[in-house]
Amino acid sequence: MSPALRLVVVALVSAVALGLADRALAGPEEELAARYAPVVRLVEQPEECGPGEPYVPTDVDVFLDEETVSLRGPWQSNDLVEIAPSADDLGRGLYEYNLDFPGNALAPGCDYERWARRISEGTAPTVYAHVVTERAQPGRLALQYWLYYAFNDWNNLHEGDWEMVQLVFEAGSADEALSTTPAEIGYSQHEGGEKAEWGAEKLELVDGTHPVVYPAAGSHANFFDDALYLGRSAEQGVGCDDTTGPSTELRPNVRTIPSDPTVATERFPWIAFEGRWGERQRAIYNGPTGPNLKSQWTDPITWAEGWRDRSYAIPAGGYLGSGATDFFCEAVESGSMLLVKLTNEPGLVLALLAALTALVVLLAIRATWTPTAPLRVARRRSWGQVLTAAARMYASRPFLFVGIGLVTLPVSIVISLLQAGIVRLSQTGGSGGEAGGLRLALAFWIGTVLTLGGLALVQAASARAIVELDAGRPISPLGAFRAVLDDIGALVGALAVAVAVVSLLWITVVLIPIAIWLIVRWALLVPAVELEHRSALGALHRSASLVRRQWLKVGTLVVVAAVVAIVAGPLVGAVLILLVDLPFELVNVLASLLYAVAMPFVAITTAYVYFDSLAREHVEEASPAPHELPAEVTLPA
Repeated sequence: MSPALRLVVVALVSAVALGLADRALAGPEEELAARYAPVVRLVEQPEECGPGEPYVPTDVDVFLDEETVSLRGPWQSNDLVEIAPSADDLGRGLYEYNLDFPGNALAPGCDYERWARRISEGTAPTVYAHVVTERAQPGRLALQYWLYYAFNDWNNLHEGDWEMVQLVFEAGSADEALSTTPAEIGYSQHEGGEKAEWGAEKLELVDGTHPVVYPAAGSHANFFDDALYLGRSAEQGVGCDDTTGPSTELRPNVRTIPSDPTVATERFPWIAFEGRWGERQRAIYNGPTGPNLKSQWTDPITWAEGWRDRSYAIPAGGYLGSGATDFFCEAVESGSMLLVKLTNEPGLVLALLAALTALVVLLAIRATWTPTAPLRVARRRSWGQVLTAAARMYASRPFLFVGIGLVTLPVSIVISLLQAGIVRLSQTGGSGGEAGGLRLALAFWIGTVLTLGGLALVQAASARAIVELDAGRPISPLGAFRAVLDDIGALVGALAVAVAVVSLLWITVVLIPIAIWLIVRWALLVPAVELEHRSALGALHRSASLVRRQWLKVGTLVVVAAVVAIVAGPLVGAVLILLVDLPFELVNVLASLLYAVAMPFVAITTAYVYFDSLAREHVEEASPAPHELPAEVTLPA
């Protein structure tokens, strides 16, 4: 029996059992809670400890009287008060105490997932309903559903996670609410929430009354649809929430916490707990406080006034890709991981950052940046002079090189269309797991190959243009690309061989260092084809010969230039996402345009690296050796 089917069976059996046991206690609040109970669609997790959502809304009783759970005091982090605390223990309030689960919240691995699955085995997913009115808001009533997860595996890692759904009625009591329909509904998302009018198009209902909730994988922030959502504030959550399917659907049991505080603590003593429902850690890694300590528990209508009208889904494709938004998601995730490391091992991380900063500053100081001579290109240049010469060449002919760089735009469109088609096939073809993963890997590989192809064209046209400018002849972007056609077969062949060999080495993992070594050795294959008219294999051999004694210099120059060009657009886009309220599609277009503008800088830098290597080779091969090294050499015909 599959995990999803097992959950459904357990939920049905438990629902029947609880329904029979609690029938005598049923009243208007219980009836109202059952009528609008949410349907929860979690991101499917095909494999244990793999991608997807492993945690389900769990019955709190699972964590109580459990010998692997401890209760700790507020005095210092290792204050053990009790093992296997009970509901009555928590009912004493215990301000600033905290529960502690087995595992390290800042290095969770798969520990929490396996533990949560073990202790909840045989129990059904559960939500806790609560009907509440607010004295300052007469004639309105809130029906809340609280969901508790064992672990929050997102940017702010922490044990325990409370989320909620709230329906608002124009009614003064549960009895009145039963005779009407909700006015609006809100889903909790990090420090804020998103609302929808009852009956709104984005609100999906099952059987006419049960709202469908899509918790994001890891963070459990609740959304109205399956998509990749971007947050750029504390209320939205800074980062990306993923609810994309396929999904596992749950119909959790509903347990109603009475609105009368005295009766509530009698039936659910733990609701009076004033501590944290997870390990105490630094800052954002603290376990959360319970529902009773949150403002929406007592002032739900006032809290609802701050709900947003929408969440911002990241465009999945688009003609010019999603570079800026993808970069934003990855940057926030990487920054979060670094912050976790800093919190866990501050001394080591700070030492590494200080050493890296010192190295960069030292290299910048020691590098020779002047004099800069963009023309008379076939001359020896230092590391810094290559970059400054490339920058001056670009600045002196901006329209020429921008025109050459714009060829990357149609390449980006082709990449986006192909990748979108492959991803859509993976989502609609019903094949998850290994087959879906292979399709996504294929989409990534195609995008990489086409991106390299576009860069090769820009490099080839730029190299041709630089030679023409150096000879004092006029050249246009179209003329540069026409010249490239003379050797296009050799260029495509050399690139195909290089990509095939590097790809095969890369997928072995253990041979990645050799792949990186070859990438640098073949970094000059484009100018070798275009300026020396070499064959495909001849260009690879020629590039390796030129790079042989300057591997580190060539590698660092090409990498630095590529990083500047590739990151410039997405980085500016990510800053715009944080600072300006622009549509994500427009941000991605701007990022693509910046990429097209910056890419010729990589091409020009590569050309100057080639000319420098050529000049040094000429000097080394001179016989007899000259007493003075010439500053420049003659270009090959």
